[in-house]
Amino acid sequence: MTRRRPGKLGWTVIAIAFLALIGFALWRWAVAAGSSGTLDWIDARFARDRAAELVATSGDEPASELWVPEGEPPPGGFPLIVFSHGGGWHSGSPSDYRFVARTFADKGYAAALIGYRLVPEGRYPAMLEDSAAALRWVRDAAERENVDADSMILVGHSAGAYNVLMLGLEPRWLEAAGVPPDTIAGVVSMAGPADFFPFDKESSINAFGHVADGRITQPIRFARADAPPLLLQHGTADTVVRPYNSRNLAQAMQAAGGEAELVEYDGMSHAGLVMGLSRPFAQGGRVLDPILAFAREALSERTASANNSSVPVQRESR
Repeated sequence: MTRRRPGKLGWTVIAIAFLALIGFALWRWAVAAGSSGTLDWIDARFARDRAAELVATSGDEPASELWVPEGEPPPGGFPLIVFSHGGGWHSGSPSDYRFVARTFADKGYAAALIGYRLVPEGRYPAMLEDSAAALRWVRDAAERENVDADSMILVGHSAGAYNVLMLGLEPRWLEAAGVPPDTIAGVVSMAGPADFFPFDKESSINAFGHVADGRITQPIRFARADAPPLLLQHGTADTVVRPYNSRNLAQAMQAAGGEAELVEYDGMSHAGLVMGLSRPFAQGGRVLDPILAFAREALSERTASANNSSVPVQRESR
C-alpha cells in the first residue's frame, strides 16, 4: 500500500499549526515567567484593522502612557479605557502591556496604561496613591488629545485589578489626587484579589503585611450601593487568585444594593484571562467582548444621565 505524502497545501497547514503551537507555548511561558514584554512582542506581529498611536507619556517611573486610535475622533473625543497591569505588586511595567492599548484602539477606544511603584517602595497604600495620581495625569493629557476623560472605564488584571477596584470603591484615593470620583463610569476586574485577608502568599504579605489591620486593605470591605458598576471576570482554574475573590465581591456588592456582574470562564487560568486581550489568543472575543459590552453600556448611560439629569436612568438588569 502506497502512502500519499501531503501536498503543498497540506504542508502549509502543518507548518501554520506547528508555528501556532510554538507561539502558544511561548506565550504561556512568557506569562508564567512574568515576561509581559515577550507577550507584547508576539502580539505586535499581528496586524489590526486600526492602529494605535502613542500620544503622551508621563514623566514618572514607571511611566504611564496614553494611546489613541488612528483617524479622527468622534464628537466629544475618543472614549477612554484605563488599564492597570498585574505582577503581584512586585513586577511589571505599563510599556510591557501595549498589546492592551492596541486591542482597545482597534475597537475605537483611547487606552491609558498606568504605572505605580512596586514593592518594596510600592507597599500599601503607595500603589493606590500612585494609581490615583496616574489618573490625574491621564485627565490632564486627555484634554490635549481629543480623549474624553470625564467618563473612564478602569480595567485591571490581577494586582492591577486590585488597584482599580480600590480606586472605584474607596473614593478617598481619587479625592486626594484631585480626581472627581464620579468620572469613573465602571470598573472591570480581571482575576482581581478582592477578599484575600488574612495574607497567606509572599506577594500579599510583602505588599500588605505591615498594615496593622489588614481588613482595611480589602476591596470587599468597601462594597456599596453608589459604587460604579463592576464587571468581575475570573477563570475557574485560576490558582494564583482564587475565583472566590470575585464571587465574594459580587455577592457583597449585590447585598449592598450595588451593581456587579460576574463572568466566570470554565477551565481558564490566571494567565489565560489576560491572554484574551491579545490578538493571537483572543479566543473569538471570549474575554474582550464582555468588556466592550460593559463599557458601551456604562458610557451610554453616563451620557444619557448627563443629557437628562432630571430623569433617572434605569440600568439594564444583569
